[in-house]
Amino acid sequence: MKMAEIKDMTVDQLDDELLKLKKEQLNLRFQQASGQLENTARMREVRRTIARLKTAHSAANQ
Repeated sequence: MKMAEIKDMTVDQLDDELLKLKKEQLNLRFQQASGQLENTARMREVRRTIARLKTAHSAANQ
């Protein structure tokens, strides 16, 4: 998800997307620990998208 897409979201949408990505991140961690993770690049994408969402969320609250 690009920052341009994130800027168009409302605060509620940001919260929902953040929650969804946190759950996905947890599932990816479990997959990695059990040796079932095939796409390791997805972990990096999710982590960076979470950071983008948090940045946009904090900017929206100020």
